[in-house]
Amino acid sequence: MGAKAKKKAMAKKVKKGSAKLSAATNRKDQAPDFLPLEGGPGRKLVESQVRDNKATILYIGRIPHGFYENEMEGFFKQFGAVKRLRIARNKKTGKSKHFGFIEFESPEVAKIVCETMHNYLLFEHLLQVYLIPPEQVHPKLWKGANRWYKPLDWVKMERKRHDKERTLEEHKKLVEGIMKRDQKRRKRIEAAGIDYECPEIVGSNQSAPKKIRFEEE
Repeated sequence: MGAKAKKKAMAKKVKKGSAKLSAATNRKDQAPDFLPLEGGPGRKLVESQVRDNKATILYIGRIPHGFYENEMEGFFKQFGAVKRLRIARNKKTGKSKHFGFIEFESPEVAKIVCETMHNYLLFEHLLQVYLIPPEQVHPKLWKGANRWYKPLDWVKMERKRHDKERTLEEHKKLVEGIMKRDQKRRKRIEAAGIDYECPEIVGSNQSAPKKIRFEEE
C-alpha cells in the first residue's frame, strides 16, 4: 500500500471517529424521554409542532346559584366582547345544571379568561374553566342560546291546580286516594305499637263541594 492510500485510510478513520464522538455527545446532552421496557438505549419522542390557538369557546363548570345569564354576561364583559353564552338548564323545571358555555370574539381573550378564571372562588364555588378546541365543538351546542330563562311561578300554578272546579268523579277519586293513604298510615301506627286514635275522614259518598258565590246586592 502506498503512502497516499495510507493517508486516505487514516483520514476516513479520523472522520468516522469524530462523527461517532459528536453523536455520543449529542445523546448525552439530550436526555431521553423514556427507556424501552425491553432494554436498549433511550429514545426521544417526536417533537410535534405547536398549533395556533383558535379556540374561542369556554366550558364553565360549578356555576353557583344566582350567577345566571345576565350576571355572567355582565361579569365576563370586563375581559372582552362576549359573542354568546348558554347555561345548561333542566327541560322540565328550568333550573340551572351549574355548567355552561361562553364564546368570545377573540381567541386571545378566551385564553386569558381560561387562565384567569380557572379555580376562581366565586360564591364559595371554584369555577372550572376549560378551552374547547374548534374540532370538538358540538353542532347543537348553541341550541336555545338566545332564549333567556323566565322563572316559573310555582305557587301560582299550584294554587290554580288546587282551586280548580272538580266533577263528582274527580272528587270521588280524590277522596279515595286520601282514604287509601289514611289506611296505610293507620297500619304503620299499629305495627309500631302506638296507641293512637286517628280522626275519621269523610267517605267518598259525599257529593263534590260547590264553590260559594257572593251575589252583589
